[in-house]
Amino acid sequence: MSAEILNQSDNVFQMWATFALIIGALALYVSEKLSIEVTSIGVICLMIAFFQGFPVSSPDGLNTLSAERLLRGFANPALITVLALLVVGQGMVRTGVLDKVSRMVLDLGADKEWLSMSIVMAVVLIISAFLNNIPVVVIFIPIMQVLSDRFKRSTSKVMMGLSYAAVLGGMTTLIGSGTNLLVSSALLEMGEQGFGFFDFSVPGIVLAVAGLAYILFILPSQLPDRTSLAHRIMTRSPRHFMTQISVAPGSRLIGAMVVGGVINKLVDVRVRMIVRGEKVLTPPFHDELIEEGDSVTVAASRQALSDALNDDPGFLLAAANEPGGEDAMREGERVMAEVMVAPASSMIGLRLRQTGFQLRTRCFVLGIQRRSQMIRSRLADTVLAAGDVLLVQGEPGDIEALRADRNVVLMEWSTEEMAVAHHAKRAAMIFFGIVFFAATGLLPVVAAALMGAVIMVLSGALNLQQASRALDSKILTMIPAALAMGAAMQETGGAHFLAQSLMATLNGASPAVILSVFFAFTAIMANIISAKATAVLFTPIAIGVAREAGIDPQVFAIAVVFAANCAIATPIGYQTSILVMGPGHYRFGDYFRAGAPLIVLLWIVFSLFAPWYFGL
Repeated sequence: MSAEILNQSDNVFQMWATFALIIGALALYVSEKLSIEVTSIGVICLMIAFFQGFPVSSPDGLNTLSAERLLRGFANPALITVLALLVVGQGMVRTGVLDKVSRMVLDLGADKEWLSMSIVMAVVLIISAFLNNIPVVVIFIPIMQVLSDRFKRSTSKVMMGLSYAAVLGGMTTLIGSGTNLLVSSALLEMGEQGFGFFDFSVPGIVLAVAGLAYILFILPSQLPDRTSLAHRIMTRSPRHFMTQISVAPGSRLIGAMVVGGVINKLVDVRVRMIVRGEKVLTPPFHDELIEEGDSVTVAASRQALSDALNDDPGFLLAAANEPGGEDAMREGERVMAEVMVAPASSMIGLRLRQTGFQLRTRCFVLGIQRRSQMIRSRLADTVLAAGDVLLVQGEPGDIEALRADRNVVLMEWSTEEMAVAHHAKRAAMIFFGIVFFAATGLLPVVAAALMGAVIMVLSGALNLQQASRALDSKILTMIPAALAMGAAMQETGGAHFLAQSLMATLNGASPAVILSVFFAFTAIMANIISAKATAVLFTPIAIGVAREAGIDPQVFAIAVVFAANCAIATPIGYQTSILVMGPGHYRFGDYFRAGAPLIVLLWIVFSLFAPWYFGL
């Protein structure tokens, strides 16, 4: 039978060459001997050269796999949408909007990791049922990063689950995924009835619930504990900085209780001294309430100070009142960094207020850390010594200028951009504007996303450099390469050959068995040629099989929807998988190790539930 199918094709050589090229590309992706970017561009170049010499001709004599056709992925609306939404998502991060969302989740989760993660995954799943998966994942990536930091958990343990939750949610409604819309469109083109909004919601919800259980209870054990070098340095650093907080009128600390040196309204902060008028309070503290006007000296981690300043840039008002402090605390681009007092520094032996550091450098000193010594004086009265580490904040140019300051040594790895909180409202409005215009159809998704990215820069929430850093080179190269490979399989007849060969082996099987095997094979192909390509290629085959078996074609079309969305065992199958690759520090093989068991689970659940639900 396979020989008969081959005889029907005019491009057998090109088809097998395409198979070999795809297998070779997958082997390079897995081995990581070359970077993903180099492999992706290399695959496209090889395909252009091969199909130039061995063209696949259309009835009118044109090469259907010309260079123009294979490079079309770089102008694909989906790719442009993804890149634009990455910029928008970065704007949401830079303005601190998502940090506030993560705090809401923490509040709902009562600071319990399992409950917080469950809430996030459930929210992602529900939102993805009504919004495109890509922007949902883009927006929630930084939220997962914040939650991971809070619970001291590697992002590699949770990012894959975020992608999977979005995919599962997208299975439940017509607009949940572009794949679903493609299948419905293919049905209409073949003269069949398209899907209604909730036509496959019931089986979709069953699969989503099963998948969510896998994400919460099994997936973390399948994923590596892997972080970037910068993250390991930052999180393993034992430094706690001494700083001073003035409790101004209206401060959120008024009425906060200090028990054993811990403030119940601040995380990872310990009180060392409270100055109340002429009275100085020192440990141990027994249920001491903070009052308006108190000057509180605390030891806090860098993350705790960063979180406090993102919530309220004027939180550390006492130090800002020192000369130069008010300049560094003003609204605008702010960077946090660590500097060490150099051995020959002229600042040694002087109180911080006497050094003129803040006035000279325009950098505000947030805190001071001294190895193996507890500082109990006011921040401005601290006498500096060689080796002291100052946690400073300032504009990017001012922090950069510290490289040339002989009094201090800038620690390169410590530089971190801080949230521009005063732009938070406009960033949120831009995001919801994108959602509104895309959801209502007033603008195409790609147009809404591009306009949102441009407005995000024009509004000041991001500058051009920050926007360009948000673009991921892996996404920019891998999506076009995957689309080119899918086009080659379609035009050479490779996908049709594989599908028809499989159907030939199932001759005489029961409808339930045919449906189950068809689901499994479609899911496998989706991980090779992408979810959207699979939706387009396999819907006509599904209709043909259904007609031969005397079954409602929509049943097999629904199988295509679910199976195509199972493109999660490789990063090239589904775009959300690529999105979490960088933040999760994943390698190609991690996707198979984590995604294959979920695909098997979804296949089993579908094979058991669908025949009963559809009466097969």
